[in-house]
Amino acid sequence: MKSLSPITTKSWKNLKKHYLKIKDVHLRDLFQNDLNRFKKFSLHFEDIILFDYSKNRLTSKTMFHLLNLAKEFNLKESIVSMFQGKKINFTENKSVLHIALRSFDKKNIILNKKNIFLEIKNVLKKIKLFSNAVINKKWKGYTGNSITDVVNIGIGGSDLGPLMVTEALKPYKNHLNVHYISNLDGTHVTEILKKIDMRTTIFLISSKTFTTQETITNATTIKKLFLNQKKVLKSDMSKHFFAISMNQDEVLKFGISKENFFPIWDWVGGRYSVWSAVGLSIALSIGYKNFSLFLKGASSMDKHFLNTPLKKNIPVLLGLISIWYNNFFNSQTEAIFVYDQYMHKFSTYLQQVHMESNGKNIDRNKNIVSWQTGSILWGEPGSNGQHSFYQLLHQGTKLIPSDFIIPINTHNKINDHHIKLLSHFFAQTRSLAFGKSIKEVLKEHNFKKKLLQDKKKINDNINIYKLCNGNQPTNSFLLKKITPYTLGILIALYEHKVFTQGVIMNIFSFDQWGVELGKSVANNILNELKNKNLTKKYDSSTNSLINFYKLNKE
Repeated sequence: MKSLSPITTKSWKNLKKHYLKIKDVHLRDLFQNDLNRFKKFSLHFEDIILFDYSKNRLTSKTMFHLLNLAKEFNLKESIVSMFQGKKINFTENKSVLHIALRSFDKKNIILNKKNIFLEIKNVLKKIKLFSNAVINKKWKGYTGNSITDVVNIGIGGSDLGPLMVTEALKPYKNHLNVHYISNLDGTHVTEILKKIDMRTTIFLISSKTFTTQETITNATTIKKLFLNQKKVLKSDMSKHFFAISMNQDEVLKFGISKENFFPIWDWVGGRYSVWSAVGLSIALSIGYKNFSLFLKGASSMDKHFLNTPLKKNIPVLLGLISIWYNNFFNSQTEAIFVYDQYMHKFSTYLQQVHMESNGKNIDRNKNIVSWQTGSILWGEPGSNGQHSFYQLLHQGTKLIPSDFIIPINTHNKINDHHIKLLSHFFAQTRSLAFGKSIKEVLKEHNFKKKLLQDKKKINDNINIYKLCNGNQPTNSFLLKKITPYTLGILIALYEHKVFTQGVIMNIFSFDQWGVELGKSVANNILNELKNKNLTKKYDSSTNSLINFYKLNKE
């Protein structure tokens, strides 16, 4: 990867000059002055997805400078480096090969003189055999009954990914009930345990190191409760407990048999692990055939990212547009609104992919950055958000670039629900772009005045409050339908957007040392909390908080 400060590049300087010329240009004018704007700024992917980025505050010149910025960073070469397994996770000296987990074409993927394709293939075979056995009721619990429930115990990437996907693909769900436990708060375990019968439940403990405090604490609690049941032997754990990890020694120490161990690898980051055995709960929920289609969708986007020229490369364009707003318009946040209730966890999932990856302030040259890196990502399903925070988008003082995503065809054809949902989708992107001018407000006012002139007088003074400036940028994604295949495409697309941003922002996207800091400090404080004496070890605030806890603990 090329390491240089983006703000020193020729393209960045050109973008800065260009921004001063375009910053006050309205989307209304951009569309009026170019009747071919949509054609210029939209792309199709496999005749499945239409990507429209024409409602952005940019021109062909903007894209010219942004694409030159990508070229100055040798983005294409960086993409190839990732696919070749080079150690681009520099601070941890690791390759970044989650893309290999969904590569069906290659028969050889060599890493450290080992063919990891064979390892991946073997794990996929194990997932297939096990998920088929459970779904087909051939796998029995210790009482001889078939499995009815699956509980995935993990946190971060070991929870957010599989949880989001099983929710998004509920239309493909079989008879198994799949639950997720992540939070260290005992309430989470308690509430899930109310829903299951341990005699017919299997537990998937998902932790890369098998030492993650939240996951192992929750797993240990459940293990104790399981072993405390009447007539349960320790050997019965083999029918109910399974591990997804790279630390086999800790798995065996926990009491899980080697046969129930599903390996993952250090070249797969947690937030990119949904494609690995971490996705076992997905395969159990929707069946291995659909899980395979999910992987194939992602693989299709991988090929697009690797082989498509930058100017037609959807993840690259998304990443560049995000950099444009974050650094030149100082937008700081961006939103993702999916108009599909099954996808209600999608923006939450992408928060980790984006913010854990690119929330960095040290560049690849070990310098503190003086530019914006990761933006704050948030979102809510449409149309719920329209009756909540969209008011701020339409008339607030913040610039919030937004991605709007909707399936053309719904899984639930109930009356006219979906066509109404589509009408809101199209209306919002149009309204955010073009707003409501004072001319339109007055025209509407005069029309109403004629209708109501005999009944009451309309207050002329309120017209100004109805003004919506518009000029809020959006990207639109129209998908034919949310399927395992299209969902795979969509997730991989955003993964590669993050990669693009990381390369150009000159940061390392695949470590998370900030997360590690919180863990280590928590371990130190845990020992202090077990001590009954009041503390003076820390700063005055932390000491006071800890001591208040100790004095009021029941």
